[in-house]
Amino acid sequence: MSTDYSDQFADHTEKGSFTVMNDKGLHTRPATELAKCAQSFKSRVSLRHQGMDVNAKSIFEILMLAASQGDCVEVKAVGVDAVDVVRAVVRLAGDNFNIHY
Repeated sequence: MSTDYSDQFADHTEKGSFTVMNDKGLHTRPATELAKCAQSFKSRVSLRHQGMDVNAKSIFEILMLAASQGDCVEVKAVGVDAVDVVRAVVRLAGDNFNIHY
């Protein structure tokens, strides 16, 4: 007897947060890296900053957050790979969005 667990985590929710470390804030280059990261996962991913929720897969929406250096941004993912995408986004932010000035 075989059991299908493919939908077991379909509605799993994972949350995390990161602090914007670079002095220019969450501008175009980090927003692009963040969106590319989020797009590589199946889960729905959102970011929350100062009461505004945006789609983390949209560069334009990420830019609307206008997050500055030192600001805390919350990450929320819902779906089969929610844990992985939240970890990846938080790790990317910790690596300064792969931007080295």
